[in-house]
Amino acid sequence: MSNLKTKELSKLGYTNDKARSLVITIVSKHFKHHTKSEIITLLTNLKNKPEDYVNDEIVGKIAETFMDKIEKCNFQTHQLLQETSRLKIYGGKEIDASAKKQMSIAMSLPVCVQGALMPDAHTGYGLPIGGVLATHNAVIPYAVGVDIGCRMALSIFDENEKFINRNTFQLKQALRNYTHFGMDGALEFKQEHAVLDHSMFQETAFLQRLHAKAVRQIGTSGGGNHFVEFGEIELKENNSLNIPSGKYLALLSHSGSRGLGANIAQHYTKIAMDTCKLPNEAKSLAWLDLNTEAGQEYWLSMNLAGDYAKACHDRIHINLSKALGLKPMATVENHHNFAWKETLQNGQDVVVHRKGATPAHKGEMGIIPGSMTTAAYLVSGKGINDALNSASHGAGRAMSRQKAKENMTNSTMKKMLSDAGVTLIGGSVEENPLAYKDIEAVINAQKELVEIEGKFLPKIVRMNKD
Repeated sequence: MSNLKTKELSKLGYTNDKARSLVITIVSKHFKHHTKSEIITLLTNLKNKPEDYVNDEIVGKIAETFMDKIEKCNFQTHQLLQETSRLKIYGGKEIDASAKKQMSIAMSLPVCVQGALMPDAHTGYGLPIGGVLATHNAVIPYAVGVDIGCRMALSIFDENEKFINRNTFQLKQALRNYTHFGMDGALEFKQEHAVLDHSMFQETAFLQRLHAKAVRQIGTSGGGNHFVEFGEIELKENNSLNIPSGKYLALLSHSGSRGLGANIAQHYTKIAMDTCKLPNEAKSLAWLDLNTEAGQEYWLSMNLAGDYAKACHDRIHINLSKALGLKPMATVENHHNFAWKETLQNGQDVVVHRKGATPAHKGEMGIIPGSMTTAAYLVSGKGINDALNSASHGAGRAMSRQKAKENMTNSTMKKMLSDAGVTLIGGSVEENPLAYKDIEAVINAQKELVEIEGKFLPKIVRMNKD
């Protein structure tokens, strides 16, 4: 660092004493083996695009010295509208008042065009879980959610309950050996997928830094309500998959974009909240204009996280199928926690955020799960405009995780699992069946939104143990 003088730092744009002091300290400690040219390139990038580095553990403090200038120049203050946009609520009697209040605040955003609340809705951060929001040329990171591209995937095999009964031990071992849950760690064997070579990882310095984490975590699942399970699906006659009606072995998984999506959400939520100032009750609904660089970067990053979430499910299903000598007849998948560019019935182009909601355009297939002991439903959408072509993404929580913990014992949960004929590997009382709304009531509340094509009953469930 002795080769880089104060005068040179000033030429690079490091004109205040605090920035120069930080550079000297941090570079001498962490970059002593880097060439002068490499350091100049890094410092130039830091100054020009500090938002890409502000969450970096090593150089984040340097980036912060430039963020203040950006915020002062670019932020805008917005007021909420008195007259709100059109909102349709499904299953409203079972939706808590705080979720409805959150949705009503979202409907008063100046960029809001239309909204819908699904019957599994409950309170979340920013937009409620189960909220669907159409906006004009704007994307709201907290209306997408932290677990970007969280996803369901279902594989159906030409086997039945007899296969499960004969191979229970092998199914359990496969789930133990070929899945991994929780914040840390990874699978013990290397995973390959085309998404890891995607050029989008090179589009921003921020995404470049997340690549190693993405490589490490691919094929794994998060904590909370994420799961991988074997069960039996009963398909109805004349189903959209063109598979004869009857009962089949199926593999169902629920997981998202892991640390990649969480880091993207955190990074761009901060940028949105720093540049889009809203009244206190709406501040977490700050948006990014899609015409801005930050908006375009988020959109690109969100789509990469969605592709990565799909890749994780791809690997889970490939690994388990291969381990058990199975080949799927059909696979159905769908995102939630995502935003799509769509056109409304009146021809208006909008961004549709589905935070915990399943896309349900006419004929579009999706999966709506219940709990560890209750049914999941294979559905096809009816394309209802009032619902913004959406349906629920599950049963929805009836209790917070803390309340579920306080109101359920391990022994009581084991009895419930036994009565339902379900084997649980891992799992916790926070995810016990009573923590969720009645899936039958939730499905009944959205009959006009989806057609039921099949009913899945879990048999062997793998979840995070904490």
